[in-house]
This record gives sequence, C-alpha cells and structure tokens, in this order.
Amino acid sequence: MFEKFLPRYADNTYSGNKLALYFFFLITLMTIGRSCIHIFSVDGGAQSIATIPLDNYTQAGAEAVIFIFAQWGIAQLMIGLVYLLVAVRYRSLVPLMYSFIFFEWSGRIILGFLKSIETSGTAPAAIGQLVLVVLVPVMFYLSLRRSSGGVQSH
Repeated sequence: MFEKFLPRYADNTYSGNKLALYFFFLITLMTIGRSCIHIFSVDGGAQSIATIPLDNYTQAGAEAVIFIFAQWGIAQLMIGLVYLLVAVRYRSLVPLMYSFIFFEWSGRIILGFLKSIETSGTAPAAIGQLVLVVLVPVMFYLSLRRSSGGVQSH
C-alpha cells in the first residue's frame, strides 16, 4: 500500500477506483477555476464570493485584501496545474495528491478558527471545505484500492 501512496516511479498507471480518479479531475477543475476568479475578478472574489465587506474598508485596505486574494489565486493556479499534470501524465500520484488536498483544506478550517475575518455571509468555500474534508479521505482510500483493470493512458 505504501508503494501506491509513494510510488518508486511516477507514471500514468492508475489502479485505484475510477470514482476517486474522476473526483480528482473535478477537484482539479475546481482548483483552476477558483484560482482564475481570484486572479481576474475585480474584487478577487473577496466580496462577491467570500462576502468580505470591502465597502467597509478604506480604499487601501480593500485594495490590500484584493491583492492578497489575487496572490492566493496564483498559488492556487500553481497547485491546480500540478493537479492537472498528475491527472494527465502522472496518475500514479493521485493518492499522494489526495493527501495534499486533505491537509490543505483541513488547514483552512483550522486557520478559520485561529484567524478570522469579518464576513457578511457564508462563503461557498466555507461549506465546500467541510464537504471536501469528509470526502477526500474516502477518495484517498478508494484511490489506494485495487480496481478491476487499472486506468492507463499513453
């Protein structure tokens, strides 16, 4: 099982459950999509999605939040591109990526308790991260289970 989690060679052979692979594709698209919102949206998604009341901030304060969201978008884009690379070329690393996804989203929840920011509503990611933290360990397990006939792409 350790060999499936940290394979000696990264290749495009995936022998886990197909549902876990397809869910990984979905997370990949979601990660790249939200990164683009943070980078290209006028408010970086801070107010329009995360419900941070930028109107209550000074102009400089609002611009700082938007800038930080855009920088976060770049980081998410880089992560999303790594996921895309794994999805397209190195599927044997899907279980490892699930562990990264779990720790990233769990860390967000923990940070939410340690460092909060005023919002005027509940952002979709606040609910989504709770769902992902529950689903990702299941998908991790499924990605390690041998499926009948692995998925290999050349």
